[in-house]
Amino acid sequence: MIELHATRLDQVFHALADPTRRAMLASLREGERSVGELAAPHRISLAAASKHIKTLERAGLLKRTIAGRTHRCALDPAPLADADAWLRRYSAFWSERLDALDALLRADAPPPAPTDSANDIP
Repeated sequence: MIELHATRLDQVFHALADPTRRAMLASLREGERSVGELAAPHRISLAAASKHIKTLERAGLLKRTIAGRTHRCALDPAPLADADAWLRRYSAFWSERLDALDALLRADAPPPAPTDSANDIP
């Protein structure tokens, strides 16, 4: 079970690593799209778009339905939740470390220099 989860997470991050696939996912947030509609903004062939879509499909990030010759794609955001959960563990790690660094720097910082109030009077 752990191996399956790790493989899926690897596939999600692999899919997200490409800017064209990220843009396709962004387009799918607005609703279902055909393969041609997903390919159009990127000036890529339908074959190249199909390869990107297969990568997104393997990662579980989209579902494809076929009606005749038309392939429609819809976003499936569930795998993004797993990736987000994985990233949040590291977010907490870095927040703790940065808070500790901040406290350390504040403890070692010299006190602010007193201001000469006589110079402040016009």
